[in-house]
Parts: sequence; C-alpha cells; structure tokens
Amino acid sequence: MTPSSCRYAAAVLVAIAVVTLKAERPAPAASHFAPGDRVWLDAHNCYNHDEIDRALEQPLPISIEEDLNWYQGRSVVSHGGEDVKTAPDLETYFFDKVRPIVEKALKENNRATWPIMILHFDFKTNEPEHHKFVLALLRKYEAWLTTAPRTATPDVPAPFTVGPVLVLTENNEQQQVDFHDNVPVGEKLLLFGSIRDARVPGATMQERAANAATVSAETLIPVEATNYRRWVNFPWAVVEAGGQGRAGDWTPTDNARLVALVERAHAMHLWIRFYTLNGDDGKPAGGYNFGSAAAAVTRWKAAIAAKVDFLATDQYEQLARVRAAELGAR
Repeated sequence: MTPSSCRYAAAVLVAIAVVTLKAERPAPAASHFAPGDRVWLDAHNCYNHDEIDRALEQPLPISIEEDLNWYQGRSVVSHGGEDVKTAPDLETYFFDKVRPIVEKALKENNRATWPIMILHFDFKTNEPEHHKFVLALLRKYEAWLTTAPRTATPDVPAPFTVGPVLVLTENNEQQQVDFHDNVPVGEKLLLFGSIRDARVPGATMQERAANAATVSAETLIPVEATNYRRWVNFPWAVVEAGGQGRAGDWTPTDNARLVALVERAHAMHLWIRFYTLNGDDGKPAGGYNFGSAAAAVTRWKAAIAAKVDFLATDQYEQLARVRAAELGAR
C-alpha cells in the first residue's frame, strides 16, 4: 500500500468512527421547562392511599409531593405519626405506580414534552441512612430521571439531561451534603433542592406569617439558582398577610405582590412554588383553606397568569380544570 493510500484508508476509518460515535451519542436535550415556561399542578400531600391515583388521573405534566419518613429500614410515604407503621414504601407507592406512564414516555421518546412528572420529596426525617436509601433508589431508576453533572463550580447551574421525571427536594442543609456535596465531580446529580429560607421578622409563627408579605421580593429571594438549588418554596403568607385564613378580597395590590415574587424568582433562574391553595373544604377558613371555592379559583387564575411554576393544592381535579381553561384560552 502506498503512503497516499494509507493516508486515505486512515481517513476513512476516522470518518467511520466519527459517524459511529455521533450515532451512538444522544443529542443534547433542550430545556423545555425553564422557570416561567410551565404552570404545574402540584398534587400536595400525595401520601394517603388514594391521592396518587387521583393525581395520576389528571392531565400530564404533573407534580406529585411525597412526604417521607424513615421507618424500620425503609423510606415510607407518610406525614408521620402512627400512620408510618402501615405506610407504603416509596418504591411501591410511587415508582411501581408510575412505571407504565414513564416507560411509555421513554418508548415514545418525545423529549419536547419531558419531564412529564415532578417527584417532590418532603423529607419528614433526615437520617443519614434515609438519605442513603433514597439516593440508592434513585440510582436504580436513573434512566427515568432528569439529571445534571456534579461540577467543580457548584454556584453555576449546569445544563440538564432531561428525562421523563424530575426529582426535587427542599432546603435542608444535610440534604445538600448528601445529595450534592458528597457526589464526586463528574458524576450525576439526581435530585435538586430549594434555596434556603429568608429570615422573616417575628417572635412567633403567627407574627412571621403576618410579616412575611411585607418583606421585599429581593430579601425573600436573595440568591440565584446554583447547580443543586434550583427553586424556591413559599407559603401563601408571603403574598397575603396571615395566609389563607386571613385573606380578604383579592386586590390589585395582592396581584402586584404575587407578580413581583414570581418575576424575582424567574430573574434569579429559579422555579417558584406556592402552597397550598384550597377552596372550601367544609371547614372554617384557616390553614390552607381560603373558605370558599371562589376565593381559591380567583387566586389560581392569578397564579396561572403570573406563571407560577408549581401551584400546590389538595383539590387536584378542580385546579386541573381551571388550569386547562386558563391556558387553553391563550
């Protein structure tokens, strides 16, 4: 073989190798769910035995909140108390339940719709063993998940590799250590936390609830997203003083406050969640209950118009209908 023919053969082999690599390497996934892109129905406290079935009857995409407790070597789905003794484990309650939906999404490979589901963890107990167990479970289902690389620049959000499921958790410091800091650089982050709570003045919970709506959006959301902390989680009291139980008529001032908080979060590249907006549940106004269905619907519509990312309620069906009507009108 002449030198020129050797060079030609080598070039052909290189070209074949490049084509092969390109065929095997998946195309980078674009983000279709940046802050402000979607309004998610957030199925609050989806831990009683029929709530997840109700949530999964709603149109996708959907966010599902699971309260987690560590009990006898298992992560169980429960708000706590005596219920933990009979509570289902996380894998059975969530992963087994959603498997047909997620596997269908993987087969269809319509990445423009991903993630179709958010799994939101509210850890009620934060034992190291609990975190280790949950992380091992997520690794088992890694092919389903939206991930980001653990980098040496933790303050810079790395691009996501988007899967059908995005896992979020909250702002506990030990969670950051276990789910981010202890992950070696170059490996994958499998779940993402919220930013730390800002300090609201007040000696009691009631005083802080009354004062929260007076604190500036910049003070409540002082930082940008990091590679691990990607969202902010608020009670409704940051919008209306005292929260749901003390809310009066919805006013332009209230709406301006809501918009300011959402715009601040999005400017800081954070998703924003508000909890929990319920209408009349047969009880006096208070807690998460505005006292009437009409009061809740008014605020749902305002939140949808403001592009709140995660809108939490216990009234999944009603919010799903309002959300569809509001978004379908645009």
